[in-house]
Amino acid sequence: MDEPQDQPAISDRVLIGGTLTLVTLSSDGRLQWSEDGKQRCLIVEREVLGFATEGSRISIRAVVDSGKGIYCWGSRGTLMRKRFVFEPLSEESKQLWCQKLQRHIVSLERPKRLFIFVNPFGGKKSASKIFLDDVQPLLEDADIEFTVHETKHQLHAKEIAHSLDLSSYDGIVCVSGDGILVEVINGLLEREDWETAIKMPLGIIPAGTGNGMIKSLLDSVGYPCMASNATLAVIRGHKRSLDVATISQEEIKYFSVLMLAWGLVADIDIESEKYRWMGSARLDFYGLQRMLFLRKYNGCISFIPAPGFEKFGNPCDKKDQVIYKLNICDPSQGDPFKCQRRGYMGPHNHLENMEWRTISGPFISIWLHNVPWGSEDSMAAPDAKFSDGYLDLIIIRDCPKFALLSLMMELSSGNHVRSPHVMYLKVKAFALEPGTRTDDPTKGGIIDSDGEVLARGKGTYKFEQNALMAYDKLHIEVDQGLATLFSPI
Repeated sequence: MDEPQDQPAISDRVLIGGTLTLVTLSSDGRLQWSEDGKQRCLIVEREVLGFATEGSRISIRAVVDSGKGIYCWGSRGTLMRKRFVFEPLSEESKQLWCQKLQRHIVSLERPKRLFIFVNPFGGKKSASKIFLDDVQPLLEDADIEFTVHETKHQLHAKEIAHSLDLSSYDGIVCVSGDGILVEVINGLLEREDWETAIKMPLGIIPAGTGNGMIKSLLDSVGYPCMASNATLAVIRGHKRSLDVATISQEEIKYFSVLMLAWGLVADIDIESEKYRWMGSARLDFYGLQRMLFLRKYNGCISFIPAPGFEKFGNPCDKKDQVIYKLNICDPSQGDPFKCQRRGYMGPHNHLENMEWRTISGPFISIWLHNVPWGSEDSMAAPDAKFSDGYLDLIIIRDCPKFALLSLMMELSSGNHVRSPHVMYLKVKAFALEPGTRTDDPTKGGIIDSDGEVLARGKGTYKFEQNALMAYDKLHIEVDQGLATLFSPI
């Protein structure tokens, strides 16, 4: 029988530092006691990681805000690990305390076994240290078993996710930037059992260059983007859905969860790699160059606007040429097992029945976003939601150089979308027909998705390297809430 809410699950006098003290665990998970004349409190769901017995004593492992100590407040600043030790007066009392604590922790449905990717090459190459210093101690305090695998090369995480025995784990965690998360999602969706696999909760610990996904998650509840906060989001076991975009070009598909860029943003993101020795400053340095020597690109975009955004663009006269017919396998039309063997083929959105709009270039920048933050200091799409079924589209067609510089400096606050030079809307589907540079028709641009090159036009940076897709028309659709993330709340 469940205990009434807010009633004591157990209340008993125990020894704390040799002093007899009344300690109460309420049925809603508040552990309360008095110490040094002050009322102390730990909220089990938010602050208690686990506990252990040490002889006749019980040691509770917790995290608290370093500036506030143990009070009934949520942790939103710098966190520190904390031990609360007390000694019941009898073995029977100790067993009852352990039973009540364990029952409450189990009721929270936290993960018990995790598979963890560590990318030692991303960002400042500090992922291994972040795992050892910040992640592992908290997981051990929470009694979570884990298997760690360091990635060795690009797409290594995708290969492992494609064949991993998911029944052995309650979640997959990426100690990296956004790239490993994207690899994992692509690996899961290419499995025969993708419908089950993509339900596996995914966690992210910031250890890369951008960290846009975990920044978006933590910022949504006012938490700083720190490894400790991200680890707690995994430990607590809360989950939220995440939209997945399918980018298609003929039979080639790529599954995106963060963003797609073409034009200015893509050029800065990819071409600045030549200045990687500068660290994160490379983006600002090269961004300034690109704005001073501004490029514009010919091309055309088409989209299905979300409700309320129908005023953008013009009616699409050649809708049949815009819509890319995804080769979707419909189980109702044949053998469902044949569909599973092919993996996820894209959403069933019936786009032919929807109203398409179109905008022609030239363009300075086209930017599609699935979540608010593109990196820790770039709130590209302030109105983006994790699972609303839409992508946020940011368009810059024409803008004076100094106005553009001012606009880009507003990225950290998201105020750039208020500029009269920016079109900002939500779309259900999107088609891009990329063209050449207006100043040099022999050169194309770069299409960047989730920080990786999707396609390179002629004459672009590292054009000789192979890319997943051709620099040609591609199509994007959104599948609402397809993936699952560990979330702070």
